[in-house]
Amino acid sequence: MDLPADEGGAFICSMECTFCADCADALDETCPNCGGELLDRPARVGKTLKTYPAAAERRFPS
Repeated sequence: MDLPADEGGAFICSMECTFCADCADALDETCPNCGGELLDRPARVGKTLKTYPAAAERRFPS
């Protein structure tokens, strides 16, 4: 599922793995990739979003 940078409802770990709220809840707020804590991801809005758009490519752990 795509998680737009300008909307809430996403969770992120310190390694920038990103999950939707339902998945973060199912994972007990623990990243399955690195074991880090999943926290609310801040939204990127306005001029910052235009200057630094969110990545369009999905990346997966190798």
